[in-house]
Amino acid sequence: MRHRFPSCLRQLLCGLALLASLAAIAGPAAADEAASPWFTTDQGRVRLIAAEPAVDGADSVRLGLQFELASHWKIYWRSPGDAGYPPHVDWKGSQNLADASLAWPAPRRFSVLGLETVGYEGEVVLPIKARLEHPGEALHAVATLQYLTCEQICVPYDTTLTLDLPAGASSANATGFADLIDRYQAKVPGDGTASDIHLQGMTIGTGSKPTLALMLAADPPLVHPDAFVEGPEGVVFGVPKVIADDPHRPIIDLAVLSASKKPPSLAGHPLTVTVVDGERSLQVTAIPSETAAPSEIARLLPMLLAALIGGLILNCMPCVLPVLSLKLMAVVRHRDHAAMLRGGFIASAAGILVAFLGLAGTMIALRGIGVAVGWGVQFQEPLFLAAMAAVTTLFAANLWDLLEIRLPYFIADRAGSMMGGRSLLGSFVTGVFATLLATPCSAPFLGTAVGFALAGSSLDILVIFAALGFGLALPYLLVAAVPGIARLLPRPGRWMLLLRRLLGLALLGTAGWLVFVLSAEVGLASAIEVAVLLVVPLILLVALAASKLRAAGVALAIVAALGAAAAAPTPTAVEHMAMDAFWQPFDRSRIAGLVGQGKIVFVDVTARWCLTCQVNKRLVLDQAPVNARLDRPSVVAMQADWTRPDPAIADYLRGYGRYGIPFNIVYGPGAPSGIALSELLSTSDVMAALDRAQGDAATAQTAGNGG
Repeated sequence: MRHRFPSCLRQLLCGLALLASLAAIAGPAAADEAASPWFTTDQGRVRLIAAEPAVDGADSVRLGLQFELASHWKIYWRSPGDAGYPPHVDWKGSQNLADASLAWPAPRRFSVLGLETVGYEGEVVLPIKARLEHPGEALHAVATLQYLTCEQICVPYDTTLTLDLPAGASSANATGFADLIDRYQAKVPGDGTASDIHLQGMTIGTGSKPTLALMLAADPPLVHPDAFVEGPEGVVFGVPKVIADDPHRPIIDLAVLSASKKPPSLAGHPLTVTVVDGERSLQVTAIPSETAAPSEIARLLPMLLAALIGGLILNCMPCVLPVLSLKLMAVVRHRDHAAMLRGGFIASAAGILVAFLGLAGTMIALRGIGVAVGWGVQFQEPLFLAAMAAVTTLFAANLWDLLEIRLPYFIADRAGSMMGGRSLLGSFVTGVFATLLATPCSAPFLGTAVGFALAGSSLDILVIFAALGFGLALPYLLVAAVPGIARLLPRPGRWMLLLRRLLGLALLGTAGWLVFVLSAEVGLASAIEVAVLLVVPLILLVALAASKLRAAGVALAIVAALGAAAAAPTPTAVEHMAMDAFWQPFDRSRIAGLVGQGKIVFVDVTARWCLTCQVNKRLVLDQAPVNARLDRPSVVAMQADWTRPDPAIADYLRGYGRYGIPFNIVYGPGAPSGIALSELLSTSDVMAALDRAQGDAATAQTAGNGG
């Protein structure tokens, strides 16, 4: 039996459905009433929006220029930097508009081919406070907009945006644009009260290369601050460098640049300073005081010390141990010949220094043509990996007495044995080899020194890298200065044969690791081809070791090694490292949103060729309690694989003043700008950073629950 609805009930339901349909149609329309039509181009779109759909009796209204830009396209800040110009609005033709003031949210820096520009990418709203001539009356806003949008090329645009706001009452947030305008208004730098950043002093150095120093106070400490200074026309300021050790009291240096030969004196002239550190910012206008410029030595001294210590610590890293084994054999062999021992170790130290200066020169040249540079990035190149695997295999064959290369008389004075370290040239090559193998490792102080150098001038790079080389060479110089240390070791004997075999095996393991890294860059099949070109000649050398054909086997081994280096094909598409269940691919754009939801974000920038990264993973990240903590629902663990070049990861690292890995940072409600960790992780440091990022309330709850 069918039941019929009463007619009155049917009419009521139909009426409700009609009202719902009208509401669905009216909702978007109401929102669009407080916005001009979009001006759309291939590079993005822009419109004028209002916080309220009506004037509502106020003497001013809140407007906004809403830009939505295509990927990688940008517009400029009010002070654009070395190129470009900012959006400009002419309000001529508007009715009931006394004046309009444009606000500028905190910008970001763009560094391309030596040019420094400042602006915005993606979406941005420029808040506008429009003061009315007749409060409460309707507003007819006419905004004639000129702006420039750039990527690899720049495109200027002119358009007119019109918006009508009638007189009358309106409910709060009726347009849906109020929250959007408020969100970007909150990004406009204030006096520092809300962000807890304060300018405590500002000095300008005298001399031919003056520097502006900003003395800041911040709590919590700044993570990666940037500073933009607006001063007299014709004066620009260089990329800021943080030079103080205390993160709560950082000092930021900016070089003062001018088109004229003699930079003008800025003492007594007001300067507008904008400091940006993630979501925190400060804007203040102040007059700098004049001070004597520090000497170049005084400026570099703290970083020179950091570089020296970082280079010294590199000797203890697993990357360098295979090469140190070669020098150990030389020490034992010449323990009673001080002159030979001293000369060999001085030659090795010279090889290290020359190699570091060579790296510095290469980085300066690459940076000059706009190529991103960093510590260990050569391990992203297949040809370098194959060549290093070949050289390491030859070293192993030498330790097993399968291979010995005699250099010509005029090169090695009849005693040349490049692979055995029995000549000055052989020791020099060993030093160069130690430097090249050291680059996939990082160490405390090393990242700080390299970051300072690569963010500075060419002179900074040369001086800091020379200090790194001197630190790595210190043990060699110590043995050269006190050769009697060698007598503490046992005398040569049969035990050396076993040691040589073991050390050769270690070097062959290094070659295998290099081929493994190569497989991530060129594919497994190509890496196997390189491995075969290295292993087959070794087997042949073993078979011909006692025959008259040994010389032919040696020649074949050298040719095969060179062929293996040349066989490294073009890199394939990036093959990301296998991730554990809780690790997610790195996505920089998600971090702010996840933190806004109250989550903790742990970012691990790693690579297969980074041995320090693998040590951190095995000893800390894969161990309890860190592993269990990262697996919690409240934590999002992101892994950025930098095995192959990735501009997005390189840009992310540069944003924190880092040019090498490992790099680990923790974000959270208690640390929205992030807490950067040391290159060598410890369980206590990681857990402390996670607690701090979680925030005081959540931390207290965690402690109450037993962690």
